[in-house]
Amino acid sequence: MNVTGHTEALPTRLTVDLAASEGPVLLGANGALYGLSDDGVPGDAVLEPLKITSISQKPEGGAQHPNGDALSVSGSFFRNGGGEINVMMQDVYARWPYEDLGIDDYLPKVDEIVKEVSADPDGDRFVYIPFNEPDQIWYDLGVADRKQYEANRDRFFADWKTVYERIRAIAPAARIAGPNEAAYHSRLLTDFLAFAKREDVLPQVITWHELDSGSLRDFQDHYDNYRRVERRLGIAPLKISIDEYANRRDLSVPGQLVQWVSMFERNKVYANQAYWDAAGNMDGNVVRTNIPNGGWWLFRWYAGLTGDTVRVTPPQPNTVDTLQGLASLDTSRRQAQVLLGGSDGDSDIVVHNLSRSVFGRTVGVTVAEAAWSGYEGRHAAPRVLTRTKTDVADGGSVTVALRGLRRMSAYRIVLTPGGTGTPSPAVVPWSASYEAEDAAITDGRIHTHGTVGDANGYAASGTKDVGSLDSVSSKVDFTVTVPADGTYDLAILYGNQSGTPATQKLSIDGAEPVTVTYPSTQNWNYRAKNDLCVELAAGDHVLTLAKGDAEVTLDRIDLTTRTGAPSASYEATLADISGNPSYDYSSSAGAGTGALVLRKGDKAVFDVYAPRDAYYTVVPRASAAVRLTVHGEQVTAAPSRPLRLYLAAGNNRVALTADHAAVRALDVSGEGSTTGALSYEAASAALAGGARLVDSAHASGGSRIGGLGNSPSSTAEFTVQAPTAGRYLLVVHYAHNDRRDNGHAYNTDIMSRTADITIGAGAPRRVTFKNTWSWDDYWTLGVPVDLEEGANGVTFANATAWAPNIDRIELGRIVRQS
Repeated sequence: MNVTGHTEALPTRLTVDLAASEGPVLLGANGALYGLSDDGVPGDAVLEPLKITSISQKPEGGAQHPNGDALSVSGSFFRNGGGEINVMMQDVYARWPYEDLGIDDYLPKVDEIVKEVSADPDGDRFVYIPFNEPDQIWYDLGVADRKQYEANRDRFFADWKTVYERIRAIAPAARIAGPNEAAYHSRLLTDFLAFAKREDVLPQVITWHELDSGSLRDFQDHYDNYRRVERRLGIAPLKISIDEYANRRDLSVPGQLVQWVSMFERNKVYANQAYWDAAGNMDGNVVRTNIPNGGWWLFRWYAGLTGDTVRVTPPQPNTVDTLQGLASLDTSRRQAQVLLGGSDGDSDIVVHNLSRSVFGRTVGVTVAEAAWSGYEGRHAAPRVLTRTKTDVADGGSVTVALRGLRRMSAYRIVLTPGGTGTPSPAVVPWSASYEAEDAAITDGRIHTHGTVGDANGYAASGTKDVGSLDSVSSKVDFTVTVPADGTYDLAILYGNQSGTPATQKLSIDGAEPVTVTYPSTQNWNYRAKNDLCVELAAGDHVLTLAKGDAEVTLDRIDLTTRTGAPSASYEATLADISGNPSYDYSSSAGAGTGALVLRKGDKAVFDVYAPRDAYYTVVPRASAAVRLTVHGEQVTAAPSRPLRLYLAAGNNRVALTADHAAVRALDVSGEGSTTGALSYEAASAALAGGARLVDSAHASGGSRIGGLGNSPSSTAEFTVQAPTAGRYLLVVHYAHNDRRDNGHAYNTDIMSRTADITIGAGAPRRVTFKNTWSWDDYWTLGVPVDLEEGANGVTFANATAWAPNIDRIELGRIVRQS
């Protein structure tokens, strides 16, 4: 009995049964509709780690959107380990919903699409989706009136048969998917399967969409109902692809996405996130071209599951916005992993049936968090919250107590044999969050977004933000309390649709303000994150963000104690591998997850985050010499020898090989130093043709190169002086805002630009530059190049289209000798 009358909520319980296999890990739920916009957008370094099984794109030259053509992105997708590409054939049309010009208009388009795709060398890796949402578009199959439904249904079935047979006449082995409803309709699917079986036009893949918050509740019933229909009709189980899932409130949010992924993975279906905004960012999970956000890390964890998935019992199965999870067991690697999230508060994660022959009497337990950083907010390597070793109970169970879970975050638990030694304790700095809607607001308005009832509203922390901060007097005063004197990282979640970098004035306790600059975002609600530092004394303070030169929407601020230079330890036994390395768990010292033993022919690949294009200290924790390869440059490192490597902003794929070495981790640290890098402003380039120097207040040197390309004679050549010959990372600071607005109801149709980059007398290399949301926002793109010692020409050109505007270039030798 609680004599105070206050009842403290007991922790919820999520259980994992390692003895209840669901079958091999599928990784089916990691796809995206229009996840790729061009070859190179997103970049290879963020695509390859995700092990994407399917994406959905438009036919080549389709008029629905300006980019995302299936064949154009296929090279990028396939070279990064992608599985198959769904061709959304009706996206050949320009309007949304598609203009209904009749089947006779559509058939010639079908012929052209199939001929072009089937002629591709990878033609067998494409799946044709001839109809998109026929329950709403062209056929109105969701109509309630029975007679009208049957008439509409019969017209659709006749057209399905015609198109199916047309595709197979051109490509006899073609895989065809459908019916591809906007929502699950048992009536239609039952009729469709019976018809398709009778007429011998069954799709090879069954598709429908799950695009409502209620899908988190209803999908299991949809799946079960569909399988019952198959059995009743005598149809062998067909592959299922939910080729559009989730809403804006879910995309980019680890705690929401894990709910969707868990239900698709346990049912072994494929699924692609929906395309609600712009192409080329894996539907909200990649920042710019190469930078992870919180959602990306959730999918990276998902890609790291191996072995079999096992049964997970959440506190409230099939319930919207509650704690859900998935788990895997790999007995050959002697690892179990649990991914979970979706609720605030406390939870006990109880893992049953840890086999003593696999895990022993003790296990190492590592818990990490992937937080929500916004759609356009960069996210460093997930923070390790705990790193411990614990006994396995006599019954073979372990309980991991998670306290203070955050609804928008996802969490990963890794269990490995404990061995001897003690893991290094995790260092978790003090941190606190403050919602803008709870602060003192002057001349601004609170807006609500992304609730269950507003599923396609954008995600917002606490489902609210503060906007309309467009008056001279507009400001938000945050009252904060910090525990000690010192430096604090200040992260501001914001939106900026002003069309140019915007500013606010930051003051602390009324002192002289400093200017905070916010890069542009897609719109006011498409959240990004701005990171800076402040000095605070212990106690209470008022942090004021007041209007500067343009409006900015504020969502939340986070304060975190600065404990030194950023650092991360990437566990070797969780890296991607090739060859046949072995796993040694004789000691849990250090990172706590044992060691990966590499021999000749083995390779481990780490995904290493860098906050900016710069030099970092990289230390392989290994028992013997190892070889590191990054951006095509290889260097040999003695055990625990620090290296200075130039890394690109965002994710970097770092490969390790060895003749024979036990590797525990790859440690990376540093703020990012540009000392020793080369830098050349736009004004130093030799310009020809129509290329010209243009004043730009937001360019680093006050000017940029504009009018570049669209003619063979329009070029810009930088002469760079390389101190030594070798591999460098060329970092291009650029901007452009090309768009083609089709008047689409909800998609933002941005476009990319390309430039042909030539080093000296070498062959040109075509590089794709993603749209930067405005003409005044300068992003960076890293391109590995080889330079000779001394003078080298670096030339930018595009004979047939406009190249991006260029602010400056930097070059860093990949391996810097100390």
